[in-house]
Amino acid sequence: MPPAEQHTTQTPRPRRRVDPLRWLLSGRNPAGAVYGTVTVGALLAAESGLRDTYPETVGSLLLAVVLYWFAHSYADLLGLRLSRSSQLTGSELWHMFVQDWAIVRGAAAPLLTVIVAWIVGAQQSTAVTAGVWMAVASLIVFELAAALRSKASGPEIVLQVGAGVALGIGILALRALLH
Repeated sequence: MPPAEQHTTQTPRPRRRVDPLRWLLSGRNPAGAVYGTVTVGALLAAESGLRDTYPETVGSLLLAVVLYWFAHSYADLLGLRLSRSSQLTGSELWHMFVQDWAIVRGAAAPLLTVIVAWIVGAQQSTAVTAGVWMAVASLIVFELAAALRSKASGPEIVLQVGAGVALGIGILALRALLH
């Protein structure tokens, strides 16, 4: 057959379902996403948004999350080294940083909320409040996702989501106490 007459049939690729929770909670340490969310939520709860500029707020959040990520990774590795009496290696350190990258991913939703508010011209105090609420909502969504993925019963779902709500209330209480 001449090339113009050849027909190739391609089977359509199945559509991948976008699952932000899978991206956020993937890896060996999904708990890190929770740590990152709580860290940024607590930092935003302490922030008033009245004195600092947007660049200062976003910069301090990024720096704090990166420092927490490094500190968490380093502390885990140091603890292992102390228990094994082993030396620090670059590959072990890199492995731990990769394993704990979920901490940074967990900080993404509240941090992006602040950045989007900045882009659309919201007052900084509004952006900070929105970031706090995003952190609270994220914790509740994490618990709901865990409950649904484990096929929890109605009362178990209530208990699990209640745990997320309780942690969220803790972040909101911190905000109320500091302001």
